[in-house]
Amino acid sequence: MARCRLAEHDAAPAISARGLVRTFADQRAVDGVDLEVPKGEIYGFLGPNGAGKSTVVRMLCTLLNPSEGVATVAGFDVVKQPERVRLHIGVALQEAALDEKQTGRELLHLQCRLYGLRPHEVEQRVADLAGLVDIGEALDRRIGTYSGGMKRRLDLAAALVHNPEVLFLDEPTTGLDPVSRATVWEEVRALNTELGMTIFLTTQYLEEADELAHRVGIIDHGRIVAEDTPEALKRSIGSDVIIVETDGDCSAVEAAVRSVPSVEQVTSHGSEVTIMVQDGAATISPIAVALHNAHLTVRNLTLRTPTLDDVFLELTGGRIEEAAR
Repeated sequence: MARCRLAEHDAAPAISARGLVRTFADQRAVDGVDLEVPKGEIYGFLGPNGAGKSTVVRMLCTLLNPSEGVATVAGFDVVKQPERVRLHIGVALQEAALDEKQTGRELLHLQCRLYGLRPHEVEQRVADLAGLVDIGEALDRRIGTYSGGMKRRLDLAAALVHNPEVLFLDEPTTGLDPVSRATVWEEVRALNTELGMTIFLTTQYLEEADELAHRVGIIDHGRIVAEDTPEALKRSIGSDVIIVETDGDCSAVEAAVRSVPSVEQVTSHGSEVTIMVQDGAATISPIAVALHNAHLTVRNLTLRTPTLDDVFLELTGGRIEEAAR
């Protein structure tokens, strides 16, 4: 019987949520979210600021109770078994709570003791983590001297002290420079491929979700509006994208290109007009001719394949990158 229960636990998803709701006063920040993340997956949770990403993470990490619905993490109920959940997860939230008067080594030693590691295990674990997240000689400096990227990597190391089954990363690269961001990406990949760790990654960066996630859930106004692999989501649009940059009237550009055969959708954002077409290579020339015949000045005319932001635009009528500003 014990073996049967163990097999069932092992077969359970790393994260499961059904009908998850969270309200604040009269506002529904999360509105009926369903999730299932298998073990060993990097799941990207993509959406603009205010979409509900961080609220979902806080419920899954037992920092907030759901107003409605149920959720399990590592096989344990987040409301009924919060202590069990916490023993099996690591969490690096958007704002790293680090004591800047401590050294990195002192912080990791404290985390090790809090999780019950024996004294003879602590030094080896700290050494392993320092190598894993590439802290190096900075480990013995005060945290107040760290760069933003170093603080993020130290916070990640602290979340890994007890070798968790599931790691939650809430916008781990927000505010980082491109080099630091790439370093964090490499570390996230290593945790997943080398340790088999399940990673739940929230982000507003399209490239981050595209690069790291096996599957992506797109959330908007507290609801998941799409979920699949990044490639499948982009293919679901079924269109190429032509971008017209203009210094003139976008409405005039829209009117000129709508008459071109095979143009499916036209939207404008600032000085850019986005045109969805079935065959971009065959359509870009007729669009250029239509703009010329309408005597419109064009700064740039670009053909590209769809991005996750185009998926978000198709589903919601807005862009993630604009909503995130």
